[in-house]
Amino acid sequence: MVTESVPHPDGVTDPSHRGVGRDLIGRLQAICGPEHVITHTHDLHAYRSDGLLYYATVPAVAVLPSSTAETQAVVRACHEARVPWVARGAGSGLSGGALPLANGVLLVLTRMNRILEVDLDNHRVVVEPGVANLAVSDAVGPGFFYPPDPSSQTVCSIGGNIAENSGGAHCFKYGFTTNYVLALEVVLPNGELVHLGGRGEADFPGYDLLGAFVGSEGTLGVATRVTLRVIPVPEHTKTLVAFFDGVIAAAAATSAIVAAGLTPAAIEMMDALAISASEQMAHAGWPSAAGAALLVELDGTQADCEAGFRELEDLCRASGSTEIRVASSAAERAVFWKMRKAAFPAAGRISGRYYVQDGVIPRTRLPEVLAKVEELATAYGLKVANVFHAGDGNLHPMVCYRDENEAERAAELASLILQACLDAGGSITGEHGVGVDKKAYMPRMFSEPDLAAFQKLRCAFDPDGLANPGKVMPTPRLCGEVPGPNRVHPLEAAGLAERF
Repeated sequence: MVTESVPHPDGVTDPSHRGVGRDLIGRLQAICGPEHVITHTHDLHAYRSDGLLYYATVPAVAVLPSSTAETQAVVRACHEARVPWVARGAGSGLSGGALPLANGVLLVLTRMNRILEVDLDNHRVVVEPGVANLAVSDAVGPGFFYPPDPSSQTVCSIGGNIAENSGGAHCFKYGFTTNYVLALEVVLPNGELVHLGGRGEADFPGYDLLGAFVGSEGTLGVATRVTLRVIPVPEHTKTLVAFFDGVIAAAAATSAIVAAGLTPAAIEMMDALAISASEQMAHAGWPSAAGAALLVELDGTQADCEAGFRELEDLCRASGSTEIRVASSAAERAVFWKMRKAAFPAAGRISGRYYVQDGVIPRTRLPEVLAKVEELATAYGLKVANVFHAGDGNLHPMVCYRDENEAERAAELASLILQACLDAGGSITGEHGVGVDKKAYMPRMFSEPDLAAFQKLRCAFDPDGLANPGKVMPTPRLCGEVPGPNRVHPLEAAGLAERF
């Protein structure tokens, strides 16, 4: 899965060996400054993968622009040189969506991390793509907040959230990134600058290109300026964690809560393995014998929270909860959430390596799919830690393995879990995106006419196929292809695309 670069004797990669000419390197250095164009082999290794370490490729060159103008100039230079490029933010993605190209440019947006405008009168904030998710809420607090909250919110960037249409723990009530993006300034793959959406109009006229761009995984261009909607902090919040003997009982409680008409801000589940891992980081003192934990949060007016909370506790007990703990203070609530959000990094405490999967199922199918995951884990002799957004059926199983010798088996197990989600009437991704990891599953979810329609949209934005090629679509489809036997496309002949 790893493509290594070929260094000079002095350790500096020669990008011209891999499709990026010296003329383009010089042009990029003139745009961003030599210190912000990385060609040294060892430095490039820092960018070889995103958060899904199973896939890794060393880019030919990485460039770090600091403004829209520099980003536009870099993309235009790549377009004119016919060199493909991949945009990258914090690199916390989990689908290989920001996997670099061995023969392309990696466009790293971490220097574009400024909050440009805070307009609380109109519930808006304008940011650059490199701003961290949590920094948005920090900038508008304490009276307002930005609801999408991925587990990696302290480091993941808004640009990446837009690319993947990220959700988070509170997506059950508040929705995903797409519900909070009002406008985008976008550099198209040919270097042209366009503006999508408006500044908050309820019904902006024209085609919903803004909606098409959010979740497009970097294949339609790169956002350089983002206008987000923020909302007032709820009057009151109450949080509990209910413990169960196993995930089946916790899943039943989830179904009961939703069926009762309650709309919690969040319903999160962790199994015994995930609890054990997180406890080593968060030290919450949760019972070591618990088979599952259900973290549920209500917010709204104090009267509504108090009434709903009593019903919530009754439903958890009726579903077999062995213990319920209610957060008595903001500090205790923070510890509850630290346990949940520590799950991914804490998995390293119980396994040398792990493969994170992301699939969605109907809530009513949670018990049977979780039982299937347990059956598959036993058959493969591998541990699977389950932590997920139970409210909307978004699973995040972490397949644990020891070393490279088990990597392929772990990937196979992860793929079978994804197939189980599809068999249950679900989706191949809830918020991590398709990237390179799940593109082979697209034909299992969409028909050929559906995929062709996706490709037509992609080609309308990027007819040359230079923006994040090789991602999302199941085969290396090139714009202008016609049905029939394979032909050598000009991009293939130039070494800019390959079939596999």
